[in-house]
Amino acid sequence: MPVDIKRVTPHLSVRLLELSRRTFFDAFAHLNNPADMEVFASKAFTLQSFDQQLANPDSHFFFAMIDGEPSGYIKLNYHNAQTEFQDADGLEVERIYVSKEYQGQQIGKQLIDFAIQTALDAKCTYLWLGVWEHNTGAIRFYQSNGFEAFSNHKFMLGQDEQTDLLMRKELM
Repeated sequence: MPVDIKRVTPHLSVRLLELSRRTFFDAFAHLNNPADMEVFASKAFTLQSFDQQLANPDSHFFFAMIDGEPSGYIKLNYHNAQTEFQDADGLEVERIYVSKEYQGQQIGKQLIDFAIQTALDAKCTYLWLGVWEHNTGAIRFYQSNGFEAFSNHKFMLGQDEQTDLLMRKELM
């Protein structure tokens, strides 16, 4: 099912926040301690945080729209907005989520293809992201789209120190 990918503007921050929180909990709540999820969410999923992210000229959110409704989203970071490296040659996919009711419809593939094309248009030589080491479905998805693990970093989910694999796709 083809989606319409639209840039998220600041006036849609509440809608983005709601989608972000819901998709994050759908993806990870069943695999993590509820207290750690809530501690993380109390900081990560606030309107102030989303307003700040949307105001950053080097961070761009995009909705995947189906029939006028967001079915998923992606966040792309350029330059100093990247969570690591801050390399002008790289573009970071900081987040990519699809609502559970739309999974299996190639929406994630369309979002990652959009990220690849966006990186190429920006003359970036690679695209990179972090993915939880236990998210095997996502890791397989990224590998099938040409990403390879090259490092890792720690991620705090509440009090739980987790490991994210860093994956990279060369573009040029």
